[in-house]
Amino acid sequence: MRQFQHVGLTTDEKQPGEVYVPDTKVWVTNPDDHPYHVEYLRYEPDSPVSGPLRDLPHMAFRVDNLAETIQGKKLLLEPFHPSPGLTVAFTFEDGAVFEYMEYADDGALPWNK
Repeated sequence: MRQFQHVGLTTDEKQPGEVYVPDTKVWVTNPDDHPYHVEYLRYEPDSPVSGPLRDLPHMAFRVDNLAETIQGKKLLLEPFHPSPGLTVAFTFEDGAVFEYMEYADDGALPWNK
């Protein structure tokens, strides 16, 4: 399964309802709160995220098997756990950034805590 989840856009402006992801030192919003499923990302100056992942928008998809989905793809960010029950990886394909998200359960997102 590959299901559209959101579009991620970088911003320098604080957004309502954003939550902090310590692994990547980024503030993110809940795309489910946006009518077009937009996730805003506001990076701390010392965030380890750089290059296309930080500079370009991304498309995010929910997948059943993250390891299988990213196999053979150019990884921009190795799989990590932004919150319990959620594993995420970022790839660079056809000149674009993609995020793949594997959920252990529906309560995995930080704003569902």
